[in-house]
Amino acid sequence: MRDFHSPGRSALYATKAAVSTSHPLSSSAALQVLNEGGNAVDAAITACAVQAVVEPQSTGIGGDCFALVALKGQTPVLGLNGSGRAPMAADAQSLLDQGMTHIPRRSPHAVTVPGAIDAWQRLLEEHGTWSLARCLQPAIHYAHDGYIVADRVNLDWQTQVAFLREDPIAAAMLLVADEAPHIGSRVRHPELGKTLETIASQGARAFYEGPLADSMVDFLRERGGLHSAEDFAKAEAEWVQPIASDYNGRQVWQIPPNGQGMVALIMLNIMEGFENEGLEPLSPVRLHREIEAARWAYATRDRYLGQQTELPLEWLLSKDYAAECRAKIEDFHASEPLPVIDPGYTQHKDTVYISVVDEQRNAVSLINSTFSAFGSGLICPKTGVNFQNRGQSFTLQPGHINALEGGKRPMHTIIPGMVSQGKRVTHCYGVMGGHYQPLGHMHVLTNMFDFGLDPQAALDLPRLMAAASGAVEIERGIPESARKALSDIGHELDEVELAIGGGQVIAIDHERGSLIAGSDPRKDGQAVGL
Repeated sequence: MRDFHSPGRSALYATKAAVSTSHPLSSSAALQVLNEGGNAVDAAITACAVQAVVEPQSTGIGGDCFALVALKGQTPVLGLNGSGRAPMAADAQSLLDQGMTHIPRRSPHAVTVPGAIDAWQRLLEEHGTWSLARCLQPAIHYAHDGYIVADRVNLDWQTQVAFLREDPIAAAMLLVADEAPHIGSRVRHPELGKTLETIASQGARAFYEGPLADSMVDFLRERGGLHSAEDFAKAEAEWVQPIASDYNGRQVWQIPPNGQGMVALIMLNIMEGFENEGLEPLSPVRLHREIEAARWAYATRDRYLGQQTELPLEWLLSKDYAAECRAKIEDFHASEPLPVIDPGYTQHKDTVYISVVDEQRNAVSLINSTFSAFGSGLICPKTGVNFQNRGQSFTLQPGHINALEGGKRPMHTIIPGMVSQGKRVTHCYGVMGGHYQPLGHMHVLTNMFDFGLDPQAALDLPRLMAAASGAVEIERGIPESARKALSDIGHELDEVELAIGGGQVIAIDHERGSLIAGSDPRKDGQAVGL
């Protein structure tokens, strides 16, 4: 039980259904769907569409989507890869020949074909009960009638003002008097609203074929892009077989590469072998182990998703590989910085994650993103579509597994998660924050499984971020005693200005017939239920 003298909030407890998102309007829209008889898929897509309007710095229909789905709360878990591809005419060598060493954020070469809309349609067609048109209605309402800017949305918007000012179209469409809209102000996106109306009336393919697609392709080509009408017409989400690893009797599920879900599983495999008896959640030993496990797992990602031509996934997810990594970790000594092979990945902190469980215990773990805040900052003025910069994750290094090639998907940071025990799904969860996400998955899950925290407390607990090398980023909530102990054993600590990531969790208690949900206080959202 939490300390009611301290700031915070209790977990949500419900019996019929639960929703957890990073924006209250999104949570409310999803709950309304469930009240009107829609299922978890209908609610998740409705919520995501709303956030594409009211949280434009974090997501949009110009981005990508991944999802895990469990029907009636049972395995097998289904996976959907809704990530877009590079234009067929794209080629790393041609950009090198032009003198480029990397893909800039605002370059049209950073824009991969958006995969979200087709992913939403695919989910609804195969496992939803509502039409896409019906699911889009709340988003259309907020785009035309306006929404009130929330606190965290405003904070993130402010960090991008200088970037948005650099482009006249972006400044005109996303700034108010050349500034970020104030907290509590009302914002509309009429061009985006019209595009959503067209998709609602004509179907998802209207985004990829016809006048909308032609407008987007023309805009990108005017900026020097290589996109074609055929590239958009070929866009298609793909059902994939999720990958999983056992954590003390629980199966943790992730989307396979091109996502980085394997990194979360590697971290969990490493942490599984440590004894936690007598440790507190923020004890220096526990935090040190997280740092070291993250260093080894991220180094593995950078090596195998960064330089090799083939990915030995079975070996990397094995307990033997985790034991090799764990054997190199000493409890009272920070490891030397690990060599990092720069795979060309960029840092970012913006995404939305949505968790929904309905009365039938259908569970949807869905994540949608435009990568950096406001993506590439390239906004098609006719459609209001803000394009992602996911192609910036490609490298231009010849022979690289993540090198830019026509029709290829880039390495992705966004990863939805799910946990099962036996044949029952027990947790529908995800963590936002770009490269932090695998570490966030491990941190939140071990908070619950190893330290007994409920979903809300597990999300509330202070965090740190450790890459393969360099300083360890910490939040202000890390106790001074833990900071001193970590510094004394060799960790360089750097307190961050912005809180690290976000997240949502819904736990399913099948025996008691209850749902327990939490929503991250680092965002504006909330968990709600019936």
